[in-house]
Amino acid sequence: MDKTVNHSLSVCISKFTVIIVLFSFSFSQARAQEILRWEPVAPGIWKAEAGTPERYNLLTASGAKPVIKALEKMGSAPFPLDPALITAGIFDGQVYLKFPLVRGERIFGFGLNFKTIYQRGKILTLHVDHYGGTDNGRTHAPVPFYVSDRGYGVFINSARYIRVWAGTSVNRDRQEPSAVRDRNTDKRWTSAPYSDAVDILVPAAGCEIYIFAGPSALDAIRRFNLFCGGGPLPPRWGLGFTQRVPTLYTSQQVIREAEEFDAHNFPLDFIGLEPGWQSRAYPCTFEWDKTRYPDPEGFVRTMLEKGIRLNLWTNPYVSPESPVYEKILPYTGSHNVWGGIVPDFSIKEAQEIFTGQLKKSQVSIGISGYKIDEVDGYDRWLWPDVAIFPSGNSAEQMRQTYGLLLQRITSEMFREANRRTWGLTRASNGGGVSFPYVIYNDYYSHEDFITALINSGFCGVLWTPEVRSSKTAEEWIRRFQTVCFSPMAMINAWASGTKPWSFPEVEDDVRYYAYLRMQLIPYFYTEFAKYHYDGTPPFRSMVLEEGFNPVETEEIKNANLEDNPYLEALRGEIKDQYMAGEYLLVAPLFAGQTSRKVILPKGNWYDFYTGEYAGNGEIITVTPGLNRIPVFVKDGGIIPMMPPYSKAPAAGKKYDLEIRHYGTKEGHYLLYDDDGETFDYEKGIFSWREIRVEPGKNGRMTGSISKAEKWKPDNIGNVTFRFMSLNQQKK
Repeated sequence: MDKTVNHSLSVCISKFTVIIVLFSFSFSQARAQEILRWEPVAPGIWKAEAGTPERYNLLTASGAKPVIKALEKMGSAPFPLDPALITAGIFDGQVYLKFPLVRGERIFGFGLNFKTIYQRGKILTLHVDHYGGTDNGRTHAPVPFYVSDRGYGVFINSARYIRVWAGTSVNRDRQEPSAVRDRNTDKRWTSAPYSDAVDILVPAAGCEIYIFAGPSALDAIRRFNLFCGGGPLPPRWGLGFTQRVPTLYTSQQVIREAEEFDAHNFPLDFIGLEPGWQSRAYPCTFEWDKTRYPDPEGFVRTMLEKGIRLNLWTNPYVSPESPVYEKILPYTGSHNVWGGIVPDFSIKEAQEIFTGQLKKSQVSIGISGYKIDEVDGYDRWLWPDVAIFPSGNSAEQMRQTYGLLLQRITSEMFREANRRTWGLTRASNGGGVSFPYVIYNDYYSHEDFITALINSGFCGVLWTPEVRSSKTAEEWIRRFQTVCFSPMAMINAWASGTKPWSFPEVEDDVRYYAYLRMQLIPYFYTEFAKYHYDGTPPFRSMVLEEGFNPVETEEIKNANLEDNPYLEALRGEIKDQYMAGEYLLVAPLFAGQTSRKVILPKGNWYDFYTGEYAGNGEIITVTPGLNRIPVFVKDGGIIPMMPPYSKAPAAGKKYDLEIRHYGTKEGHYLLYDDDGETFDYEKGIFSWREIRVEPGKNGRMTGSISKAEKWKPDNIGNVTFRFMSLNQQKK
């Protein structure tokens, strides 16, 4: 056989189909001929199959359904890559994929990373696991999706442990020949030469590949999110404040906890009960402990009468003492976890037995959601990769999708009851965009929590930088400030027993931010509606903000970047400030900091609290004091705020609005409204109210809000406008 590379390529590009024919490489062992046929599946989205894809994958596990109307509204776009530079091959029963990179290109994503935003120069194994402190691909949501600042995204739909070389490997047939340098004499020699490709290894006989067009990176992310069903629309109460109580609390202690919140004048919408609510845990019975909760139905009713909903911790491993043990046993895997059996939730019978117990014992009496724990790892106690499951799906596939399956079946359970839920999970993956769950973990670095919040916007998941405990009042208030600008405003006191007022010296400041969170519910609720209807992540990186120009550190600026992709990837990496919705730029401070630099995108920006001008496309230094987290609003920004209620408005309850306008530009905002609790919005029972701020006849800014359409929700009471930057007040 000829030892040279025998490479024949045929490319056909049309409005409808892109075909790549890639013939075998004839090295010592040949890779099988592979044909990638790129078929459009939605506007700006193409699919190809390499090899023979497995029947079970991330999209089948999640049940994700594309939101075609929203994708059609985005419009078409051209295929964003040169198809001749996308290659595939099958070797040793595995799929080899290669996607091109160009110089200066930055890529983001590959799941919920905690340390870095830029992923070029990384070697990853995308593997569901508890995050262990290193961005190596083992994380709670190792979503095999990446997006480029050149305006496209790539998704590998496989429930396998996918290997990624994100701009690290150097193929000898690369487009740009590699420079050969003598380490003895050439100071430019590097151990990490320039790479022009993302190489991916899928350990399966085939997989599906999706390409998402832009034109911008945010547009590619929006298409991905909409293709996976669009983001969740939480109940309005889910955006309020939540406290998780210590593990062995009794029903009376939980009631007293709610009364303490009232006594200290703190808002509270839902309380999380930890393992002690169950008669046995690790593994679980999914039954109430009658010594701590002798009257579950009466207890839940009492809490609901107080306006407090309850969220229950659980893991899915079934105790021999559970009433469903015998029924579900035939549908479980070969290995136990903590002595409990492991249901195969890809089997309908297992789903029905499990959710039947939850409905009977909990949901039917008014429980509002779940915290799904321990579905991520560690290897030392979770089932091994040699485990066998009755569905025939491999242990590896079950590991990658177990969090998806639990989210899916519990979400559908609440949908059947026409009640929205808002919960927590330890694991998710590609396809899980629409599930009403926020990821959390036991890793507790405040700085890394913010980086994770930023990265969540690249991969279709939600993350909360929850507050558990703190060594000082300074750390406490800094953590609390950031959690109020996240998907779930939560203190998790399961082990510490902490309360919002645990540090009296900052109690007033903590209370201020708890109520600020409540005031911002109309804004955040609308931003989640955008996530649901048009795929825009509510919390996202600055690199997705128009006009943002990251800067280089002096160390990197002066380094030799010619052939070092790692340093190139780090240029201007900003991982400690982010966008919260359309208009708010949040720049947290951490314990020990009294000041920080903030990079403002182009355009005028204003201080959220005062309306004062902050800067335009520049780096500013802020010294806000302990009682403030720096927040800035872009010119023309409109922030709808409600009064500082202690609880989110219930369905049908009207609330007043103070609409703040910042800067000197005209403003326009669509405010979303529905009943806040049910799925009736899927029947069209929702409204978008248009808010406008523009100069009046006297030249002064004036504001208006459109009337609710007939037969549409109308929960807005009195409306006032506050012009923060012009010191004007519309009466």
